[in-house]
Amino acid sequence: MKLLLVAVALLPGMLFGADNPRVIETFQVGPSVYVRALAVEPARGALWVGTSAGLNEVDLTSGKLRSTFTRRDGLASEQVFALAIDAQGYKWIGTGAGGASRYRDGSFKTYFPMHGLADYRVFSFAQDARGAVWMGTLAGASRLDRSTGKFTTFAKELVNEWVYGVAVDPKGQVWFATEGGVSMFDGKSWRAWTQSDGLGAPRTERGNYILAVHAASDGAIWAGTWGGGAARFDGAQWVSLTSKDGLAGNIVYSIAQEADGTLWFGTDAGLSWYDGKKLRSLGPKDGLPGPNVFALAAAPKGEVWAGARGAVVRLARR
Repeated sequence: MKLLLVAVALLPGMLFGADNPRVIETFQVGPSVYVRALAVEPARGALWVGTSAGLNEVDLTSGKLRSTFTRRDGLASEQVFALAIDAQGYKWIGTGAGGASRYRDGSFKTYFPMHGLADYRVFSFAQDARGAVWMGTLAGASRLDRSTGKFTTFAKELVNEWVYGVAVDPKGQVWFATEGGVSMFDGKSWRAWTQSDGLGAPRTERGNYILAVHAASDGAIWAGTWGGGAARFDGAQWVSLTSKDGLAGNIVYSIAQEADGTLWFGTDAGLSWYDGKKLRSLGPKDGLPGPNVFALAAAPKGEVWAGARGAVVRLARR
C-alpha cells in the first residue's frame, strides 16, 4: 500500500518570542504508522521519511509526496528504522528485519548477513572520513569498506552489542550508542562509558540504555539516554540535561543539530531545542501529533522535521 503524506494543519506560533520553535505544518502518514527515521537531501530538495510501512520521498518546498518505496520496489523491508545519505547521493536504509538497503537513481542494493552484515536489524548509519559506512545492528557494529565491498564487524569490542546509534566526530573517532553505554573507537583502541561514569540514569535498570549519539559541531558528544535525559561529553566528563532543566522528557530517542549549532532532542514527552543557554520545549498542546518524537532532521532555511506516530511535522524557530 502506498502512503500519502497530506498537509492537514498550518498552525500559528504558540509560544512567545520570535526565536521560539513552533509547528508550521503537519503531514499525516496513517494513525498506526510510525515515523522512525528522517533524512534531508538538499541537492534534491528532498526529505526522506522512513516509516513502519515503507520509505517516502517528499519535496521539501511543496511538501508533496514524490515517491513511495516498499518491498515490491526493491526495499529490504517496510519496517524502516534508519536513514542516511552519503556524499555520493546514495540513500542508506536500515530495516527491522530485512538488513540494509542502498538506493540511488531507481536502483536498490541490499545487504544481508550472508554478505557480512552483522544482523538483519539495522538501526543506524554513519560514514567515516575514508568513505566507509558504519552500521549499528543488534549484533554489533559493521563497517562496510566501499572500495572492497567487505564488512568488518565489531561486537566483543563494544560495551554492548545492541547498537542503536553511530556517529563520527571531526577527529574521525566513531561513537556508538548501545544498550550498555557509549563506546568509542579511535581507529586503534576502544573506550566505553556507563552509569559509573556519570552517563545515563543512575540506579535504574535501564540507566545504561543509550538510544542516540550525536557528534556536535563544537566537538562535544551528545547521548540520548533512557531515563537520564540528554548527556553532553566534553572529553572529560558527562553532564546531563533533564526534565529538571526544562527538557521535555528524560527518554531521548533522537538528536539533530542545525547549522547555527542549535540542538534538538526528540523525547518521550515532546520536543526540545537548546542553543547552549536556553532550553525550550513543545508537546501535543503545541501541535505535535503525540508525545513521542522518534526521529529528527534539520533542513535548510532554519527548519526542522520531526517524526512521530501517525505524522511528520515541520517546525521553525523564526
